[in-house]
Amino acid sequence: MSKKPKKPPLSAPQSADDWLGQATVLSEAMPYMRRHAGETFVIKYGGHAMGDPELADMFARDIVLLRQIGINPIVVHGGGPQIAGMLERLKIKSEFIDGLRVTDEETIDVVEMVLSGSINKQIVSSINAAGGFAIGLSGKDGHLITCEKVKRTKRDLDSNIEKVLDLGLVGEPKEVNPHILALFDESDITPVIAPIGVGPGGETMNINADTVAGAIAKAVGAKRLMMLTDITGVLDKNGDLIAEMTADQAKAMIGDGIISGGMIPKIETCLGAVEADVEGAVIIDGRVRHAILIELFTAGGAGTLITPG
Repeated sequence: MSKKPKKPPLSAPQSADDWLGQATVLSEAMPYMRRHAGETFVIKYGGHAMGDPELADMFARDIVLLRQIGINPIVVHGGGPQIAGMLERLKIKSEFIDGLRVTDEETIDVVEMVLSGSINKQIVSSINAAGGFAIGLSGKDGHLITCEKVKRTKRDLDSNIEKVLDLGLVGEPKEVNPHILALFDESDITPVIAPIGVGPGGETMNINADTVAGAIAKAVGAKRLMMLTDITGVLDKNGDLIAEMTADQAKAMIGDGIISGGMIPKIETCLGAVEADVEGAVIIDGRVRHAILIELFTAGGAGTLITPG
């Protein structure tokens, strides 16, 4: 005679008020779950959220939950601090130009090893351990991302001559093949993508993870691009969080200098996505527990949502 299966252990606290509160949260989230079911979300994962073990575990469980309620998540991850740490241990010098790491042949080997190797497989393992089914990829797999070399120029202040800067093996997406990602979608598999691509000559190229996430969101027609960062979101001139803005408002804030520095390329990635028919792009504070769920399933959200207008 088979034994009756035991219920999974319940986490404390377990009072009636606690269960009522959880039931209320689920009830209020239900309309959002129905609204997003069947849609594709591209999630750029990086920063503190990826470096903190507790937040990383929560992220993995949140990705599994999204898949279980019918959302199709595509994860694109970064890894700048981990690359810097490995380069330092190997005594390989590295420099940045306009926020992009100059990448020679020696450096690209380390970049690919860290991104496609240790980081990618760690994220995949965490999602699988949380009950999901994830597979790691880079842009080199299945012709997913073909690149062209990034071009940057700088004007010399003394001669007023514009010089071309060589960043080495740094690319930007030229073409994203959405068909391989569609196969994963149909199989309920969550792809986890390292920002490595293939150059025009077949060479391996390092790509900014934000840029990759934006390019993939456009290629697959994602409903939303979600960028996990180490900041609260976009702040107004008084330092208050802006919960939602249009693309035109975001451009105006860049022009006025309210959005500045490292936030500009992130906003430009979001703008590129919404101008390519992505319904919305949101900058989320990845330091907040369950930030993705708060953004998607509550009225208040957890960051700054940019919409086409």
